Amino acid sequence: QEQLVESGGGSVQAGGSLRLSCEAVGFTWASRCIGWFRQYSGREREPVATIYTGRDNTYYRDSVKGRFTISQDNKKNTAFLQMNTLKPEDTATYYCAADPRPTCGLGPGWEQTNMYVVWGQGTQVTVSS
Repeated sequence: QEQLVESGGGSVQAGGSLRLSCEAVGFTWASRCIGWFRQYSGREREPVATIYTGRDNTYYRDSVKGRFTISQDNKKNTAFLQMNTLKPEDTATYYCAADPRPTCGLGPGWEQTNMYVVWGQGTQVTVSS
């Protein structure tokens, strides 16, 4: 059974850092798309950062560029989201998700939420001012 296990959320003050981890269990890591998404209360999930493990291609939404970094450790089937210079508007529930198609990162729109079919349980990130 394919599962994504997240960890690393928490509460920090503005300007602080957090690192989220996402371990994939039950499916091959190579050539998959792994993404971090966030959801504000009452709103749809939005992509934050995604990575295509086959080529290390990455996507970042504009509001996190230069502050967040997505990376992978393919020996541990784990993706990370390093979040620096956090802002109160980063407060949300963060989800890890996977698109397991081997060609997922080769075409346009690979960062879109509806392309991802395996989801983690979510982890809360709270940034206070």
